Formats: sequence, C-alpha cells, structure tokens
Amino acid sequence: MKVAVLSFAHVHAATYLRLLSRMPGIEVLGSDPDTDLAAPGEVRGRALADAAQVPYADTYEEAFAWGPDAVIVCSENARHRPLVERAAAHGVAVLCEKPLAATVEDGEAMVAACRAAGVRLAVAYPVRFSPAYAAVKAAVASGDTGRVLAVSGANNGSMPTRDRRWFAEPALSGGGALMDHTVHIADLLDDLFAGAGPVEVYAQTNNLLYADEVAAETSGLVSVTYSNGAVATIDCSWSHPRSHHSWGGLELTVVGERATLEMDAFDQKVHGFSERRGQGTELPFGVDLDERMLRAFLHGPGEDGMDVADGAGGLRTLRVVAAGYASARGGVPVPVD
Repeated sequence: MKVAVLSFAHVHAATYLRLLSRMPGIEVLGSDPDTDLAAPGEVRGRALADAAQVPYADTYEEAFAWGPDAVIVCSENARHRPLVERAAAHGVAVLCEKPLAATVEDGEAMVAACRAAGVRLAVAYPVRFSPAYAAVKAAVASGDTGRVLAVSGANNGSMPTRDRRWFAEPALSGGGALMDHTVHIADLLDDLFAGAGPVEVYAQTNNLLYADEVAAETSGLVSVTYSNGAVATIDCSWSHPRSHHSWGGLELTVVGERATLEMDAFDQKVHGFSERRGQGTELPFGVDLDERMLRAFLHGPGEDGMDVADGAGGLRTLRVVAAGYASARGGVPVPVD
C-alpha cells in the first residue's frame, strides 16, 4: 500500500512519516513544497524526510504521479482544502489533520468533493483510540453510568508556536487555542453521544497567557449543550508552562445519573526526576494512539471496533468551534448551525 504525506507543516507529520515507514506492507513518500511560510529554524521539506529516512517528492504533482492509495494531509489548516480536493480528483483516500479546515465553508466543500468522487475522507483524532476512552464509552453504552448529565474536559498544552509558528496565525490556522484544542474533546463527545448533536455553544477566550508573543487567543473555556440534555465544558488553553514535563494532555470527567467516570488519555507514564539531567523525566508505557489511528485508517477498525472520524464528524466538530468564536465575539450563547 502506498501512502503519501502531503506537507510537513503540522508537527504530527514527522510522527506519521516515522510510524508509516515501520509498518509492514506500507510504502511511504513525503512531499512538502510549500515551505514559504515556515519560520526560521523549523525543519521542513527534504531535510525532515531525510531525518525520517523516507523518500521525498519535490512537488505534489510528483507525489500523486507516484500513485498513492492514500494520502495524509498535514498542511496548515487553511491549506487543507486544496490538497483534499486534489486527492478527491485523483480518487485517493484522505486522512486530514485536525481540525478539518479553518472555516466551515472550506470543510463543507471538502466533504462534498470527497462524497462526489466516492473518496473516503477521515480526520486525524487519535484520542478516540485511547484505552481510557474505550472504557468510558463502554461504561456509558452499557448503561452503568445512567444518563450522562455533564462532562468536564481539559485539553491543555504548551505554546505550539515553539515548533510551528503558524498555529497562532489566524490566516493560516483559523484561530488560536480554541481552534487547536476544542476539537479533540468535541470529537470524543460526537462519538460518545452518537445521534445527539451539539445545539448551543457559549465561549470565553483571552490571550493573557503569552500576550507578548502572539495576538491570537491562548486560553479558552467552551460550554456546549447537546440535544440529549448533557452540558459539556472544554478547557482548550495553551496553558502549560515552558518547564512542564510534557507537551500536553487530555482529561475528561463524565458525570452520569449513577456514576462518575474519569479518564486521562496521555498520562500512562512513570514520572520521576533525573539526577543526571537535573530535571523531571517521564517514561511512557501506554499505547501509541497515532499508530492505532493510522492502522484503523489504512486497515480498518481494531479489536475494539473504533474507527477514524469521518469527514462529516470532522465538520460537526468544526461547527462547534465556529459557534465558539461567534459566542466569544458577541458574549452570548450561539446556536450550532
């Protein structure tokens, strides 16, 4: 199976190249010609492909001429649409980095293009492949929790501009922390509440954190009301300090009529202090969520039945984000279109 990674703008591109190159039966090719917006010091293009030890195509035309069976789009959010539409025109399955697009209009066009071409469109939400989330979903599905009343979630992280400057440039990303970190939890709830969609969003944002570095919002709290009556809050802030031991995390508390469930998607680690390095250290022992997601995209759901989010699901989470920005601007709850 041939898989091309198109653009290395997103920080996950390097991880995908590494994982794909190790998968039996997979040929991988990278292409990253659009490096004009890369900040000084960002490793992109052929240099990143060489570091990952994968073949490289100088242009997207060359990458599609290679005849991929699937592509993974890792460009800046505002540049997702042209690459996805190009893949649809070539009849090639697509896994698009999250969020689906920088605007709802682009997301709708991408879903429509893939649907018209009969091409699979998936969105990269690896957290749904967490064993912790699988346990939460099973408990809710079995009725052990009773009806879900409320959800409190936090998807916090470090300032992403240290790796890729464009994350805080709305013209390329679509926004700041609200755009970047609302969607993971919104996707989990889209899966958990299958059939019960978001109906209203209220959000507050600010850029008190790192205001001297960027103009985009760096903190946010989003409240979402669902058609089943549940209310969810999502802390989507880039609030981890420079000294934090990890790049980010995702925690979720689900309050039901009969039980309360808590999950941490990324803290399957042994924490300690390194005398040699003079700083905190951690040794992960959990599963690789990115690898699970890639395998599901390429080969189908695993033993737990979890599949990648489809384009329609990605569009639903994007509508939550769009309503969140409208609410933050107006200071009132906003219905989800």
